[in-house]
Amino acid sequence: MTEKLGLMICGHGSRNKGAVRQFAQLAEGLKQRFPNWPVEYGYLEFANPVIHDGLNNLREAGCTHVLAVPGMLFAAGHAKNDIPSVLNTYQAQHPDMKVTYGRELAVDVRMIQAAGARIKEALDAAESDVPMHETMLMVVGRGASDPDANSNVTKITRLLWEGMGFGWAETCYSGVTFPLVAPGLEHAAKLGYKRIVVFPYFLFTGVLVQRIYSNTDEVAANHPDIEFLKAGYLNDHPQVINTMADRVQEILQGANLMNCQMCKYREQVLGFEAEVGLAQESHHHHVEGLGAEAECKLCDELCTGACEEKVRAAAHHHHDHAHHDHEHSHDHAHSHDHEHDHHHHPYPHADHPLGPKSMDKKG
Repeated sequence: MTEKLGLMICGHGSRNKGAVRQFAQLAEGLKQRFPNWPVEYGYLEFANPVIHDGLNNLREAGCTHVLAVPGMLFAAGHAKNDIPSVLNTYQAQHPDMKVTYGRELAVDVRMIQAAGARIKEALDAAESDVPMHETMLMVVGRGASDPDANSNVTKITRLLWEGMGFGWAETCYSGVTFPLVAPGLEHAAKLGYKRIVVFPYFLFTGVLVQRIYSNTDEVAANHPDIEFLKAGYLNDHPQVINTMADRVQEILQGANLMNCQMCKYREQVLGFEAEVGLAQESHHHHVEGLGAEAECKLCDELCTGACEEKVRAAAHHHHDHAHHDHEHSHDHAHSHDHEHDHHHHPYPHADHPLGPKSMDKKG
């Protein structure tokens, strides 16, 4: 029987309509790269269609082999754990359709080019002319409880720093790990640079990007002698789509390599020894299918950060609970006022003075 290929693009999902719309745009861009295949996309939670629905559509279209790729920057818990769990469960239920999983966008020269383009847009739009050697770059990653994913953001920072010739560069994170944005920028302000460019290394909009920009404004108000520029996030830059299309081709070429050498579930990564050998299963099954009822109603497609007060109030209310000290460790570009009944292994550095617990102090 002739094999019929299909493509499944797997996202996390968001309460923010703008983030969901932008992910759909990315999926449409990939459809154009593979015009002869059925292409579907789906989310783990908080938006429809869910991954299961997309797989059903591909099966109904007669696909016998589905190439599934995660629409995620780095391989942390969602790409390493949750999406594979959903795909494996579906595969077990439908053995007539083979599902092969690809790797994340990862550190790639095309992703660096897309990031550089967003930073250059911010520099070109600046009103003043500050030499690059007197300009500092602050790259902001999402932050994860997986040190492998966090370390990749610092590699992105170095490649941009050296490639574009900034005077200095550092990395901070929007949540979960340290340093967070506000303390990271306060530290950066002490280094003596005339300009600081803040670049969110994010695919899509949402409350986290808005939080990064709000933190930037707050720190900038404390340092009027420094020019702060807010660069745009990656979105559907052509090089992002090129990278994801290449991830699909890697599956077909047999060069599909997920980085497991530094995975905290398999190796004793320094500081995370307690998580070696933990069962890898998705915690998203209980929210699959949430759509309109999960959608944030506080703003339209552009996230205004209106939910932040709810986030801070919730974090303040729960500050005595160890698993809430990191605002649920999710930071999925949506409001965090929902209830999660799944368990996360405690982040080993939740008490770091520049990290997760410092977010509660704003409450």
